[in-house]
Amino acid sequence: MKISVVGAGYVGLVCGTCLADLGNDVICVDVDKRRIEFLNKGGVPIYEPGLEEILKRNKEAGRITFTSDIKEAITTSKAIFIAVGTPPGKDHEADLSFVLSVAKSIGENMDEYKVIIGKSTVPVGTADMVSETIKKNQKRQIEFDVVSNPEFLREGEAIRDFTNPDRIVVGTNSEKARKILEGIYSGIARADKPIMFTDVRSAEMIKYASNAMLATRISFINEVAQLCEKVGADVMAVAKGMGLDNRIGPRFLHAGVGYGGSCFPKDVQAFRQTMKNHGVNAKILEAVNEVNEEQKKSLLPKVKRLLSDLKGKKIAIWGLAFKPKTDDMREAPSLVIIKQLQNEGASIAAFDPEAEETARKMVNDVEYTKSPYDAVNGADCLVIATEWNEFRDLDMEKIKVMMKRPNIVDGRNIYGTKEMHELGFNYIGVGRGAS
Repeated sequence: MKISVVGAGYVGLVCGTCLADLGNDVICVDVDKRRIEFLNKGGVPIYEPGLEEILKRNKEAGRITFTSDIKEAITTSKAIFIAVGTPPGKDHEADLSFVLSVAKSIGENMDEYKVIIGKSTVPVGTADMVSETIKKNQKRQIEFDVVSNPEFLREGEAIRDFTNPDRIVVGTNSEKARKILEGIYSGIARADKPIMFTDVRSAEMIKYASNAMLATRISFINEVAQLCEKVGADVMAVAKGMGLDNRIGPRFLHAGVGYGGSCFPKDVQAFRQTMKNHGVNAKILEAVNEVNEEQKKSLLPKVKRLLSDLKGKKIAIWGLAFKPKTDDMREAPSLVIIKQLQNEGASIAAFDPEAEETARKMVNDVEYTKSPYDAVNGADCLVIATEWNEFRDLDMEKIKVMMKRPNIVDGRNIYGTKEMHELGFNYIGVGRGAS
């Protein structure tokens, strides 16, 4: 099938590449001509495991191309995915200007039936707005359908999530559109993980509600971690005991320094505002956001327990991205931690396997090192902000010798408290009240 994907950012590039890998002819469109030129030269503007290899394979096979000519993409495609950004706007509402701009272009350029598929994370009712915008800009009345098909891609696991999804949600009342979507996803739909067809507004709600629930679990376990520290319990044991209950399950019950990234912070705020706009009290989501923002600030008091005066002290930071397997630093807890430490007069030496280039554009006065060992050399304290696997099996005895003082504040609980104490470290985790 001939498919166009409007938006060559994270979601659009992953979806377009995976759709091409399923055998479709895909045109990826973006207004950023430098990005399109970079992609056409073989570059990959984001870090996502497996993406570069799959993209190269499909470019060589001629199944995916990149252009800034949206008219060509619209007129030559039967299915058009909208995967542009929806950044926070006024009162944290999703800014739909990019989505509606695409809808306008579709209306102006379509010459036959199209199915327009919303991939961007949008508030309920957006599909209706897209449909109205298309109709308003049509030169003549042409049939089309607007479908909601939210993405559930985790950064760092996006290729697997697309090709082996928990569910594929499609919101449409059109039998014609339904058959097209069934054809697009026939290669990955499974008997135990079928396409879930629903009405458009329910599909739009599923994305926001899912992210809000996951964010709620994270903030909940982080509050539990605070109590564990006060009473001498171990949040990891508490979370394991909770997760063994089939009604609860273990996922997203990992205490840490809070969530970040492009989805949870933005989507929780936008969903909360949507609730308010419809007269629904959003007490739970307000608390979720508040707990998360406070959790990002929770490591500084731990560092100050080990080093009462931070002026002139060297602090090593392991991990800058908001999570492992990505270079994304949007809303990353490391940004808050670094700023707090710098305000206290500390100097920062940081290492991240992938996010250094991104970090350089967002934080100043940081020494970036080539390895985690270089970062801790002469450091008064090590702060772990991202749980990269590279950090789990390092030579900790060597690290202890290299550090000026053997202090570790582990914001991701990647090490065992007893193990670190036995090695001679002054070790503080999150919610690890029991030693």
